[in-house]
Amino acid sequence: MINAAYLHIPFCEHICHYCDFNKVFLKGQPVDDYLLSLEQEMILTMREFPTEKLETIFVGGGTPTSLNEQQLYRFCESINKHLPLGKNNEFTFEANPGDLTKEKLQILRDAGVNRLSIGVQTFNDDLLKKIGRVHRAKDVYQSIDNAKAVGFENISIDLIFSLPSQTLTDFQKSLTAAFSLDINHYSAYSLIIEPKTVFYNLMQKGKLPTPGEDIEAAMYELLMEEMDKHGFKQYEISNFSKPGYESKHNLTYWLNNYYYGFGAGAHSYINGKRRSNAGPLNKYLQHIENGHLPVFQEHEVTIAEQMEEEMFLGLRIANGVSIPRFIQRFNKDPLQFFEKEITDLVGKKWLKVENDHIYLTKTGRLLGNEVFQSFLITSND
Repeated sequence: MINAAYLHIPFCEHICHYCDFNKVFLKGQPVDDYLLSLEQEMILTMREFPTEKLETIFVGGGTPTSLNEQQLYRFCESINKHLPLGKNNEFTFEANPGDLTKEKLQILRDAGVNRLSIGVQTFNDDLLKKIGRVHRAKDVYQSIDNAKAVGFENISIDLIFSLPSQTLTDFQKSLTAAFSLDINHYSAYSLIIEPKTVFYNLMQKGKLPTPGEDIEAAMYELLMEEMDKHGFKQYEISNFSKPGYESKHNLTYWLNNYYYGFGAGAHSYINGKRRSNAGPLNKYLQHIENGHLPVFQEHEVTIAEQMEEEMFLGLRIANGVSIPRFIQRFNKDPLQFFEKEITDLVGKKWLKVENDHIYLTKTGRLLGNEVFQSFLITSND
């Protein structure tokens, strides 16, 4: 059963220095053609892989709110027409603080969007400039006020730490500012320098002064302490919420469930196959124009790979991997199938096995990637 859908809007008015997502400058792009193709992809996909109802829809980018009001209205209309989202389910839009006018927010609200994920990154205006963001801290406060004014209650913001020249004190100030917003969900990630980004090029030239691993670890520990102190439960390595405000859509990924992916460069996982769409806009549009799905790559996930994914995705969640659920899915006990790996990680005090669950310890959360790597057995052969 497929219960979730991701839709990708690749347009941005500005490109951030750290971003490696599939995106293009908005100016001069065939936005209306893209939205028509996206609608056509929904029609083709639902015809080939129908589902009764979706529990979550997530619109990401790029910057979905870079669409103008007319485009936003039409886009939301096509989602509601072709994707069967039940009432009281989760419908999320990613947004940038500078783009969130009251008019756009009202369009989203009227279309049934009930959750916003806002890319804040930091409350330090100098750092925002350094990382290529065009909004400033004042825009964040204004956007949150506007969102609440039109009736949004489920609001999340993203923060990034370990930014160039960022100090522990500065990150503490950003957290204090974040808690003043009175919202129910936070995502916080350490900066990862990806190829083909401005930051990667600067790093190659030795011109990117990052805080270093020790400061990064201290920032993550500070993050966990402050979130706990303010009543936010860490339900996943990088995500914190008040009870009942966890991201249902992202839990789809971490629980290794099926989902649709629509748009240029979008990924999907349907009926045991992982697919990625053509990334370049012209290629994507061409596929749709020719009347077929814009699939660029397809991979049938073997049972061994599914079990590995179940482990390294499931371990991201605070509750960890459910042993009974694993046995029900694969007819194998993970404690036996991954005996060597689990014994080793429990010995290092990075994993704990308790109450029918396998989960990361606090130390394990700090070393998450090393833990996940342990379960990539087939790719290590």
